[in-house]
Amino acid sequence: MRLFDLHCDTLYRAYTEGKTLFEPDFHISFDRAQEIAPYIQCLAVWIPDEYRNETAVQLFDGCVRKLEEQLAGRHIQRCVTAADLERVAQDNGTGIILTVEGGAVLAGNLANIQRLKQAGVRMMTLTWNGRNELGDGVGVEKAGGLTAFGRQVIGALEENGIVVDISHASERLFYDTAEVSRLPFVASHSDAKTVCPHRRNLTDEQFRVICERGGLVGLNFCRDFLHKQSTNAKMYDIIRNAEHFLALGGEKTLAIGGDFDGADIPADMDGIHSMPALYEMFLHHNYSETLVRDIFFNNALDFFCRYEAIQRAEVISRKKEMV
Repeated sequence: MRLFDLHCDTLYRAYTEGKTLFEPDFHISFDRAQEIAPYIQCLAVWIPDEYRNETAVQLFDGCVRKLEEQLAGRHIQRCVTAADLERVAQDNGTGIILTVEGGAVLAGNLANIQRLKQAGVRMMTLTWNGRNELGDGVGVEKAGGLTAFGRQVIGALEENGIVVDISHASERLFYDTAEVSRLPFVASHSDAKTVCPHRRNLTDEQFRVICERGGLVGLNFCRDFLHKQSTNAKMYDIIRNAEHFLALGGEKTLAIGGDFDGADIPADMDGIHSMPALYEMFLHHNYSETLVRDIFFNNALDFFCRYEAIQRAEVISRKKEMV
């Protein structure tokens, strides 16, 4: 099977716990993923809400160093361009995309977006659950939206080819982002609020906005987001969320954003090793092979390749507007 997963916290765990990307007890071990090809995994650097300024920057830098050490001598492709992704797909290889979970990594300085770009970051969530310099996350009481700095960040991320990710955002921040952004944006790891009314999940209207903008939504495997009674969550609840999003017209929007190594997953799942079984479960519920391939791989690949082309055209357009 082919897999493109938009979010995991495996790199953060490897760095903070002094372990590797090949741990047998992690949800994701690249040694355990041999039966999946091609396999493209977004590796997030999580910036917890209590990290600010230099401590946030140091955490990011440490994770990047860890990644470089872990990939040395391995046949794993660092994917920065569409050409990198297409090469992994054609060669049935393994690739990774570096992402950031939490805009506090910028330490309130737009110049740090260049640091992210130079490190190969292709996607960044604007917040985690709390408040940072960009705006409010979903966990803030009476949450606001984007700050003035956050509005600047949106444009700067787009200019530098870094995809805006609104998972963890407050509703006001979501709609501010929809207003300010000129390029498609994503919710890398979020489920359907209609299916499970957790604050982290997307409303139907939010999902429709992402669809209309040509964005992407990754199905999250966190049991709290899958079922009202989290301890009862099963792998099938992922399909329930997918069915709802598909009913809203999400055939080309829906993807995988498992949140492995960052969340408690259903008891009948065993991390990356369970993905072939989930794939087969989709097929057994009368989804076509074409649709399942799109959800598990093609939609995400198409998005990142399409985003690169749209972003280049947008940069040219902005330069012309400035003349």
